[in-house]
Amino acid sequence: MITNHKENQNSLADSFQSFFNSDKEALLAKAIELFPYMIHVFAPDGTTVFVNEAVRKQYGITRELLEETVIGKYNVLKDPAVTSNIPLSVLQRAFRGETIYCPDIKIPLSVLSERFGVQDYDMEAMYQDITNFPIFDDAGQVAYVVGIQTVRRVYRGKEEIERAKEYIETHWLEVFDINEMAKAACLSRTHFSRLFKKHTGMTPHDYYVNFKVSRIKEKLSDSNLSISQVFTACGLDYNGYFAKVFKEKTGLSPSQYRKNTQQG
Repeated sequence: MITNHKENQNSLADSFQSFFNSDKEALLAKAIELFPYMIHVFAPDGTTVFVNEAVRKQYGITRELLEETVIGKYNVLKDPAVTSNIPLSVLQRAFRGETIYCPDIKIPLSVLSERFGVQDYDMEAMYQDITNFPIFDDAGQVAYVVGIQTVRRVYRGKEEIERAKEYIETHWLEVFDINEMAKAACLSRTHFSRLFKKHTGMTPHDYYVNFKVSRIKEKLSDSNLSISQVFTACGLDYNGYFAKVFKEKTGLSPSQYRKNTQQG
């Protein structure tokens, strides 16, 4: 699969070179702009001279911001976030006239978020296959280096959070235990808490409490059960703390909620 990808990228590099050699640079620029893959074009010293629309869409940044902070200013050879993933010695080979292919590179989203002022990406990690190839001028010198990025996989953490929600909804009668929830999600406690709130808009404890409240509501509709029995069935003491929690969440005491439900 990697071999086929390399062949496709080499073919693409040949096409870009043929456009450049045929004095159709304007057409080449248009093609790059509309290309579905993310493309950066660098000067021989590593400075960015062009970034296409796919890059702007992928990272949620404006053309104006790119003009202010990237075009003519950003140098890929001097970016530690890049060279920590792709050794500088490897990256420099493209600027010396060689095509290089780097598979499954983790993109530093936190760095991009800080650099471009993006509040929060809807992903935890992104991995890309990156190909850098030179375009030569008539004298055989490197005129530009083109970097093409294709997304290989994106990790958002949603499956892990769904597992945690399923755990909560299965173990809601038990005492709240965030360590067990994190274990069910196969995440560290800190990462789990942050990721859970990111995907649900609430903390794991809030989700647990809300689920308990929903179960109390269901059982209050059963007139055969006293309110005390309802709480007992939910693993709670009616005279305890959770009766106050119920009122905070619903705006009604359990007895008021039951009365309103029956009247309704």
